[in-house]
Amino acid sequence: MQTTLTIQTGGAGLFEFTGQVRAFVKSGGMGDGLLTLFVRHTSCSLLVQENADPDVRKDLQSFFRRLAPHADDPSMRWITHRTEGPDDMPAHIKAAVLPTSLSIPVSGGELMLGQWQGVYLFEHRDSPQTRQVVAHMG
Repeated sequence: MQTTLTIQTGGAGLFEFTGQVRAFVKSGGMGDGLLTLFVRHTSCSLLVQENADPDVRKDLQSFFRRLAPHADDPSMRWITHRTEGPDDMPAHIKAAVLPTSLSIPVSGGELMLGQWQGVYLFEHRDSPQTRQVVAHMG
């Protein structure tokens, strides 16, 4: 069972799509298995992260902005790939150190996420994007 989920982002940040993932798993009627998610882009990532306190998402975004600031920051003058703007190469760096795929166990037709866990697309580009995540249940 497989589908492609579409995630609209509003620019850089974490966008929860746990509801879409749960709906996909339920629609298949499979009881137990392994859900694989894969994002089809090179400037965003997938995360399982806390969904209770929005400060967690804010702090994660701040950390990664400090780790890989925009290419126009003096500390990033070594970057040569600047084709799509100052957020482009830093987005690729973030996607290189964060996961682009996830595996989540499914039992009894339910995602085996913890109480405070949600599934997120972590957008690394500043402008809004339309992202595709392939979901495969087996």
